[in-house]
Amino acid sequence: MRIKVGVIFGGATVEHEVSIISAIQAIENINQEKYEVIPIYIDKDRQWYTGKLLTDISLYQDFNDLKRYAKPVVLYNKKGKFYLQSLGFFKRNVAEIDIAFPIVHGNNAEDGTLAGYLDTIGIPYVGSHVLGAAMGQDKVVMKQVLDAADLPIVKYTWFYDTEYQENAERITKNIKKLGFPVIVKPATLGSSVGIVYVKEEEKLGAAIREAMEYDTKIVVEKAVENLVEVNESVLGDYEYQSLSAIEEVMSTDEFLTYKDKYLGNGKGTKKTAGSKGMASADRIIPARISEKLQEEVKRISIETFRALNLSGLCRIDFLIDKKNEKVYVNEPNTIPGSLSFYLWEPTGKSYTELLDDMITLAIKDYRKKMKKVTSFDTNILTNFEGVKGIKGVKGMKSKLK
Repeated sequence: MRIKVGVIFGGATVEHEVSIISAIQAIENINQEKYEVIPIYIDKDRQWYTGKLLTDISLYQDFNDLKRYAKPVVLYNKKGKFYLQSLGFFKRNVAEIDIAFPIVHGNNAEDGTLAGYLDTIGIPYVGSHVLGAAMGQDKVVMKQVLDAADLPIVKYTWFYDTEYQENAERITKNIKKLGFPVIVKPATLGSSVGIVYVKEEEKLGAAIREAMEYDTKIVVEKAVENLVEVNESVLGDYEYQSLSAIEEVMSTDEFLTYKDKYLGNGKGTKKTAGSKGMASADRIIPARISEKLQEEVKRISIETFRALNLSGLCRIDFLIDKKNEKVYVNEPNTIPGSLSFYLWEPTGKSYTELLDDMITLAIKDYRKKMKKVTSFDTNILTNFEGVKGIKGVKGMKSKLK
């Protein structure tokens, strides 16, 4: 009997379309003899849908038309089994799922939001859990944790949009201490959305205002000069990690842009309709860096993976000052575009094998979690007589002692 895998994608995020590309790529490459795939699409209004036609990416050009063939559903747990249930007065189970496979990117999805929902339902799922996902998405918290773990990051400052609106002069003064050029980023987005490279103070305000269109928290980093951008993918959990090849990513700008990542010249397959997602970016594998820097990237990748409580598969992006041979962690991607399958192919691992490994890791993780104590059989409220104001609370406390 095949394992039923619910592939979840889309969501209320600026990386919505990127998620669709990544998910369809994965669905096309999953082992159909071992797994039965149930596509689950979350539209930009947060409504969940399922239906076989959701695997055809060309239909997303006009989803209102596709809705005629897709069913709106909710995911729920019934006595340890997980179902997609139709909406309306006459509810029925549309599909059963054994495990969820989130392939989502960005805020309201990859940031731990979806992981928390799946944890609440109790369904096993692929990838990092709430804490790792949340830290991986928030660039400020991520930097604070990596700094505490003594892992290399570039100099930075951060602030909330309201702080800038109230005292732009103070914020600007702090940024000037970093020294130009700097990079202005929304703190919790990915795919290079809203990022601006700023060479001079006169253009700083416009860059900050652009970032504030996407996020309430802004991070400004000292730009690395003599820059080489490299990426490493990590597969594993807290016990064991394996590493992919290291890629050197080529950019037409000062840093790798959204256009570089997703609007490349890849023709794609018939289903992916002209885009290969991150697979379309220009890259050199293996990266043209010294053996010493390669070993440094590999060591820091594992330490970053563990420090941020990541699991499943992620891609960790690095900035290298090639002149000074200095490596900096840029950011982790807990659900990277195209799941970084192209980084594993040079190691001899096909995309199909990579997907199988990810699902196997998730099942292993779920089984370990089920062996832990999560609740007590006893109910301390059995003989409880009710709470009556402060006295009732005090009475409750005395009963619990």
